Amino acid sequence: MTDTPARLLTLLSLLQTPREWPGRELAERLGVTARTIRRDIDRLRELGYPVEASKGSEGGYRLVAGAAMPPLVLDDEEAVAIAVGLRAGAGHAIEGIEEASVRALAKLEQVLPARLRHRVSTLQSATTALSRGDGASIDPRTLTVIAAAAAGQERLRFAYRAGDGTLSRRVAEPYRLVSTGRRWYLVAFDLDRGDWRTFRVDRVSEPFATGARFTGRELPMGDVLAFVSRAIRGGAAARAYEVEVAFGATVEQVAAAVPHWLGTPEPEPGGGCRLRYSSTDQLEWVAMRLALTGLPFTVRAPAALAETARALGARLSAAGGPPS
Repeated sequence: MTDTPARLLTLLSLLQTPREWPGRELAERLGVTARTIRRDIDRLRELGYPVEASKGSEGGYRLVAGAAMPPLVLDDEEAVAIAVGLRAGAGHAIEGIEEASVRALAKLEQVLPARLRHRVSTLQSATTALSRGDGASIDPRTLTVIAAAAAGQERLRFAYRAGDGTLSRRVAEPYRLVSTGRRWYLVAFDLDRGDWRTFRVDRVSEPFATGARFTGRELPMGDVLAFVSRAIRGGAAARAYEVEVAFGATVEQVAAAVPHWLGTPEPEPGGGCRLRYSSTDQLEWVAMRLALTGLPFTVRAPAALAETARALGARLSAAGGPPS
């Protein structure tokens, strides 16, 4: 292999597998001399790749952990596997890494060759994810297009369906994607309305980055999480209420059973624990989500939620039929 850049990339790809490579084997694989391999190893070190060498007649090379993660070189199968995994988890990502997973997916899909992008889409359409039902499913492409436009400061066009079903076309300057655990929200400056808006991403369709660049604006309040929280509460102020639930279980059990956005359980003096949080969700959904914990609980507030839980329990009991 006479092309030095291509040879270095191939060498780096081999070293990124978890094993030690004898210099002789690397030379055979790349069709060069052992001296050339030593010279290429020195080049990788100069580029910041921590390549470690062992001494002896069968000494070899391996890539070790450094102060920062260097760029990865992936073969076709590895790239497809990572992209499918990220896309499968994008709508209901692991708690705490939602935004990072979408950024990684946007970067990867941007550089995937067309043949691999097709393979990823085919595999994704042929699989079904088992979800806890904590939020609406979202097309991963919608998330990646928005994330890429926000990162590149490109104006975004998209269709939007409001809560009452009204459809509109929007042109906006995307600022940030925010995950609340149950839903994704886009914070953007709406150019047609001349103001900041928060959009539920599950109501966004046909997103398209126009290529027109913009200079970032300063977000009101500064804190994007506070901005989204205020927008969520403001858009559903008439339905906002305070929930308090007593669980006949330990704090650890409840914390493991409920998503983080439902709040943090607090121990009760007489045993058990309680959970308090502000909600703008439908009462029936809240009752169902609490029931899915599998733990005994009692609704203390609001009274409407207690009534909804009783009605839901009665319907479920009737659905099971008389005991055999």
